[in-house]
Amino acid sequence: MTQLLTGMAVMLGAALLFVGIFRRLGLGATLGYIVGGAVVGPQVLGLVGQPETIMSVSEIGIALLLFLVGLELQPSRLWRLRHDILGLGGAQVVLAGAALAAIVHFGLGVSWQVSVALGFPLALSSTAQVLPMLRSTGELNTPYGERAFSILLFQDLALIPLITAVAAMARAPRPEDPVGWELAAYTVGAVIGLVVAGRYLLNPLFRLIGRLSERELFVVAGLFTVIAASALMHWLHLSVALGAFVAGVMLAESPYRHELESDVEPFRSILLGLFFMSVGMLLDLSVIAQRPFLVLGLAVAVIGVKAALLYPLARAFRMMPGRSISLALLLSQAGEFGFVLFAQARSVQLIDAATASLFGAVVTLSMVSTPFLMRLIEWLARRQPAGEVDLEGPEFSPETNAIVVGYGRFGQTVAQMLQAKRIPLTLIDLGAEMIERAGEFGTKVYYGDGTRLDLLRQAGAESAEAILFCHADPELGPERLRPIMEAFPHALIMVRVFDRRQMIALDGLGIPLMQREVFESAVVMGSAALRQLGIAEREVGRVEREYRTRDSERLQLQSESGDLHAGKDRSFGAERSLPDEQPVREPS
Repeated sequence: MTQLLTGMAVMLGAALLFVGIFRRLGLGATLGYIVGGAVVGPQVLGLVGQPETIMSVSEIGIALLLFLVGLELQPSRLWRLRHDILGLGGAQVVLAGAALAAIVHFGLGVSWQVSVALGFPLALSSTAQVLPMLRSTGELNTPYGERAFSILLFQDLALIPLITAVAAMARAPRPEDPVGWELAAYTVGAVIGLVVAGRYLLNPLFRLIGRLSERELFVVAGLFTVIAASALMHWLHLSVALGAFVAGVMLAESPYRHELESDVEPFRSILLGLFFMSVGMLLDLSVIAQRPFLVLGLAVAVIGVKAALLYPLARAFRMMPGRSISLALLLSQAGEFGFVLFAQARSVQLIDAATASLFGAVVTLSMVSTPFLMRLIEWLARRQPAGEVDLEGPEFSPETNAIVVGYGRFGQTVAQMLQAKRIPLTLIDLGAEMIERAGEFGTKVYYGDGTRLDLLRQAGAESAEAILFCHADPELGPERLRPIMEAFPHALIMVRVFDRRQMIALDGLGIPLMQREVFESAVVMGSAALRQLGIAEREVGRVEREYRTRDSERLQLQSESGDLHAGKDRSFGAERSLPDEQPVREPS
């Protein structure tokens, strides 16, 4: 017991130290976990042993990750992504696997059977590394993130036929492993069983727990769902992660989806961190020390081949060049399923222990490179001149009545209201991802900085009746807006402002409308809250009118004096409430 507690304390302490350092350096948590595991593992300090046991337990973290991803994917959305999953994902696995198998065959002089057993696992990327990155940046549900997820999902599904292929090529097959049609039948049967269980068992179970209003039961039920589905797949010698993913998809349309997500997330984070630490602990540094150039060369070959093949595939699926490069590098590493397949090949004597350790080091080294590649992408994106972005500028736009600068959540609402009355619009935005997503919905958005005079002229501002600045830019000041108003004096100018500071800075330009971005929605919520708290409708209306009047007066005083503290006595507070309305006396 003491040894167990000591090991846990050492691992968690190492995680705190190294993840904190690597986060501080901007290199990501994954690299911190791997380095921390390598330092405390048997190869360096030897403070923690049995990395295989730790990895087998922490693989539940991968299952939890796929479960959470499944919760975000309704079956209808999966059907919509079928072309990317089967087309882009399938082409990536086949082409990259064949290319890497050929490199292993000709470079190391091994048989084709061994080359396939080593090359195709290297074609599979790290789901456990990539998906958390996409979730943390909010890109998982974007077109870019969906393409990455589609490829990763096909790779997870490809694990099943790859296990079958390794078993079929075995020099000493294990009698307990299903092969060929048996494995395919088990997979189909297991998926159908999970679907049926989700519809007739899991959803009624969560409805019952919802009526009991016991949060602890949600935690238990969520973990039960993941572990039971994973256990079924493991018992059938199938992909544990696939079982958890299917269970998540079956609950994606449940009203308790968000509750499950918040309950499972902490367990996912801890176990996934332990998984990456076990990867570092399993890293055989002696293998790298004996043949450093071979390990480094193979890792570079994996990254280079996968990126070189995925870029043209992404372009063929109509992704922009910049996003294609980013996707190619994001998925260029080998992944955790490589360890699974190498262990399978070793157990059936297709490869020996030294080869499994060598290629395990290649997988780990390629995973370590990902945070650095992402920083390279960010650096290249910052240095790329605007004119080199492969997106249409507004010079291609037709003649228009109004120009909307910024097509985010604010601009989309403004644009739709104008389009409701068939007013011709030119939409401009700087976000390539936003432009790509708008295109999926049939909306044409042009690329460019809508505060530049030359670009506005290209967009037809000289004949436009209105220019509406709907983008979030707290730095948009008089020095940038005044030249626009002078160049296009006939155009109605409206500006979305971030806060009262920006509104004060723009005061005096004579802008017909400046709208604080959250002002109206906050007033609506405040009024609704008063109603729900039992305040009469007439009094709610009076509070709203009084607040608007006082806020306008404060804004004028602040603008005149340049002092944000001016007129603070006009704001409501604990000691400055609105007196009750005096009743109107009825005539006697």
